Amino acid sequence: MTEVHTAPQRRNSWRSLFARTPDLPSRPEPGTVTLRATDLTVRRGTRTVLEAVDFQVRAGEIVALVGPNGAGKSSLLAALAGELEPSAGTVKLEGHALSHWTPADMARRRAVLPQSHAVGFPFTAREVVAMGRAPWLHTPAADHDDALVAEALAATDVTHLASRVFPSLSGGERARVALARVLAQDTATLLLDEPTAALDLGHQEAVLRLAATRAAEGAAVIVVVHDLGVAAAYADRVTVLDAGRVAADGPPREILTRELLTTVYRHPVDVFDHPATGAQLVLPERGRR
Repeated sequence: MTEVHTAPQRRNSWRSLFARTPDLPSRPEPGTVTLRATDLTVRRGTRTVLEAVDFQVRAGEIVALVGPNGAGKSSLLAALAGELEPSAGTVKLEGHALSHWTPADMARRRAVLPQSHAVGFPFTAREVVAMGRAPWLHTPAADHDDALVAEALAATDVTHLASRVFPSLSGGERARVALARVLAQDTATLLLDEPTAALDLGHQEAVLRLAATRAAEGAAVIVVVHDLGVAAAYADRVTVLDAGRVAADGPPREILTRELLTTVYRHPVDVFDHPATGAQLVLPERGRR
């Protein structure tokens, strides 16, 4: 016999469907691969921007993506984030193909900071940061929304900008507010595309210390940077891209060599240790003036 539902029963059924609490992700154990690309190839029109790339990041580490302009750094980040469709190969987030996850599932597991920080409506800075909490709506984690937003504003030094309209902020201020949104999202994996590009020296260091702190707390962090000295100072691993391929991958002291970097950047590069601190320094070779 066919079961007949009355109108009130149908309404209650729909309410229960949309009121369901989604399964909350557990935090990966340190050393667990959270995001992996295998034999990844991406084409844009007739141009191949990534070819046969293997890449992974583990919980608790920072991986810096470096390479010259057009090397494929941002394309790799976009493919890892699920924002760029691979032509071949696979990307897996927490052991499953990206197609396995709904957009909300992915947003509870990885947060993405793009290069540009445009907002089409006059939201305040605090409202922009609060957008990072949207994936946790109707979950127990939403109880922490206000605290996490406040912490993110403070961590990125933009609390005093909370009531300002986002489009009225300077480029550097918008970049810090956008980073605060990513931090408030509170995910196990962070993908940061040139997070220091618009920042002054002090705020650059503050942002990189934030990334290091998140990694120390167990997050997997991927950061695209142009400053090779930053990669040497903050990254656990460096992936060097050249013309859409991985030229090298490993610890900074093993990978950031004069020979490799001079070849990849088509310009002489000096690599040496700071005479006082012993920190690895990477600078373009310059003649005396």
